[in-house]
Amino acid sequence: QLVESGGGLVQPGDSLRLSCVASGTSLDTYAVAWFRQAPGKEREGVACVSGNTKYEDSVKGRFTISKDGAENTVYLQMNDLKPEDTAVYYCAASPLPLCTVVPGSTGLYDYWGQGTQVTVSA
Repeated sequence: QLVESGGGLVQPGDSLRLSCVASGTSLDTYAVAWFRQAPGKEREGVACVSGNTKYEDSVKGRFTISKDGAENTVYLQMNDLKPEDTAVYYCAASPLPLCTVVPGSTGLYDYWGQGTQVTVSA
């Protein structure tokens, strides 16, 4: 089971840290990704971590994904947030040695959280 938290309403330029806590299994051998879905848009990959780390182009340099094995948690640190970052953010996991967040990669991930809302507005 994956549970996200940390979303909220912030202003442009602010920061948020999302958390994805896993229960029932260790994330050590799992690829974990963050996806987001804005109203009327398809779900898109944002960042992922496994034996590699990948970021969607629009978040490179602003978002950082990290995994804390002791806490069995994956974080997404989001800095310099923009209105276009507004979406429901989901974490997902799958036993992959390498991860990806390219378009269409949602099908690679077996387990999903319920999502947390991030709203960036002045």
